[in-house]
Amino acid sequence: MNALSSSSISRALLSACLLVVTGACTVGPDYPPPRSSLPTRFAESTESRARPLPDDGAAWWTSFHDPVLNRLIDAALQSAPTIAQANARVREARAMVGISGTALLPNASADAAFKRNLGSQNLPVGVPPGGLGRGVHSNLFQAGFDASWEIDVFGGIRRGIESSDAGYEAAIEDRRDAILTLAAEIARTYMDLRGMQEQLDVARRNLVIQQDALAITTVQLKAGLAPVLDPLRANAEVEGTQADIPVLQADIRGAIYRIGALVGRTPEDLLTQLEQPRPLPALDPDPPLGLPSDLLLRRPDVSAAERRIQQENAKIGVATADYYPHFSLTGVTGIESLDASKFLTGASLYYQVGPSMNWLIFDAGRTRFRIQAEQARTDRAQATYQQDVLNALRDVEAAMVTYAKAQIRYRHLKQEREQEARALSVARRLYASGNENFLTVLDAQRTLYLVEDQLARSDRDCATDLVALFKALGGGWQGTDRG
Repeated sequence: MNALSSSSISRALLSACLLVVTGACTVGPDYPPPRSSLPTRFAESTESRARPLPDDGAAWWTSFHDPVLNRLIDAALQSAPTIAQANARVREARAMVGISGTALLPNASADAAFKRNLGSQNLPVGVPPGGLGRGVHSNLFQAGFDASWEIDVFGGIRRGIESSDAGYEAAIEDRRDAILTLAAEIARTYMDLRGMQEQLDVARRNLVIQQDALAITTVQLKAGLAPVLDPLRANAEVEGTQADIPVLQADIRGAIYRIGALVGRTPEDLLTQLEQPRPLPALDPDPPLGLPSDLLLRRPDVSAAERRIQQENAKIGVATADYYPHFSLTGVTGIESLDASKFLTGASLYYQVGPSMNWLIFDAGRTRFRIQAEQARTDRAQATYQQDVLNALRDVEAAMVTYAKAQIRYRHLKQEREQEARALSVARRLYASGNENFLTVLDAQRTLYLVEDQLARSDRDCATDLVALFKALGGGWQGTDRG
């Protein structure tokens, strides 16, 4: 019996090995990386800027050299709900990879049971099918192990693992995209905040100038040196500027509250830190842009779209494998006895082992339709990828133009402010000498205030436009995270 058992087991194992050896094929199409026709450099770029971006691992927002901004973004990456959601999706995708991988391994289970049986007395005389006589009690002791192993002859399981791997990598890229989007939104709102604080400072400085002018015209009116219209006009300018200040203060509070929501902290935690004005950070007028081909790796949305092509492509192989037979090696062994005293003896041993095959011969075309559906999903993923590449190129080109034009506007406004400041100084001297009326001074003050306010807005626009450029580039020169 032992020789027979060894021979039977050997033949079963040999059959399984033959199945493994012959199972070298993997059905379904292999993944062809997508090709995109990209220009050699951006249309709005110069040769000096079309240089590869440094990949030193530095976060792009640190290029602003603003410690407050750095702390805000670092805190957001630790506590923001959007990042927590992205991290959870990565963990889920990693678990799915593990689940897919276990399909290549054997499954084993153990069981044990005790049964107390009583034969029915209403059956005819004789031994019934259950093996018990009428009214006879018996015990059944059982314990054993079951094992099964599906042999991946045609690669359906391996295609499933390939799909899960690609889905995991796509989830990592989605997390990078969430980090990029969150950091860019915090940086943009932070630049808005500092820009509005600069506008508030402009309004307050102009209010002091206007109040001085009101005081001068009031004194001159009392001395009979100015008409009554001059202090009225001066007071109107004061009231107009005072009306602007609370609007700016409300906008500043709103920006702080938005930053708090993005960072994942209550507004009270940030008021003390952010209400203190700080100047806008110095901006790089000519940041490196890299090459269009860099976007394929640097933009996380493009990378995620590429990974999803492979994820869907592998599912074609999973569906195709159902056209072919499924082979398994199964085994059962244990001990079974009606007598507890003989339960652990060799005579109680039993086993079953051998290969099996299951082949779905007819399914009314369901497998064919599944393959067609997976092919359509793959085609859709490829089209999405191509559109994402075009969108990335468009985003960079548009952001470059916007940032370049914003800098030009800022330079012109800066020169205009210098001219308007001189004009106000001349108007005051002429008014003080009696050679010009006060309306000229008011016009010069009003124009200077408007130009300074526009200059502050332009400074803010330059900063937010540079943030948009970094985002369009996929985070400037931040290295790719595969963790």
